[in-house]
Amino acid sequence: MGIKGKLIASMEVKCEGHLIHDLMHTNTHQAANISPTIHHFEVHEGEIGKVGTIFNMKYNEDVQEKTVKYEIEAIDSYKKSISRKVIGGDLLDFYSSFTFVSSCEQQWITWTFEYEKKIENNPEPLNFLGFILNATKNIEGHFLKK
Repeated sequence: MGIKGKLIASMEVKCEGHLIHDLMHTNTHQAANISPTIHHFEVHEGEIGKVGTIFNMKYNEDVQEKTVKYEIEAIDSYKKSISRKVIGGDLLDFYSSFTFVSSCEQQWITWTFEYEKKIENNPEPLNFLGFILNATKNIEGHFLKK
């Protein structure tokens, strides 16, 4: 067994957090049009807004193009949270399991990563966290322009 980790980052947003949640829940595919760090985004299997849907995404992390394939595990409309399990892509080179959850509360967006490193010396997923926070800022900026 590898070393398990948990990383939590919260950021205040100037637009209402539920707008970001709604975009990630029902218009996920629009993220590539909004954030320049997301190069490609597609539904691989299933239907947007539904548990079990699988997405493929190409993104820029620390000036390198990366890929991630993930499945929506849970959606809680009351708590405005979405849980995603990574099932393919670059993250699985370092982690035997990786889940990331977004949740929104008023002006706050919280991202929670839970993962298990394949080997102890593998890095914490700080670069992926940086990508996620930058994409969140880009989405916030999109709503502030409206």
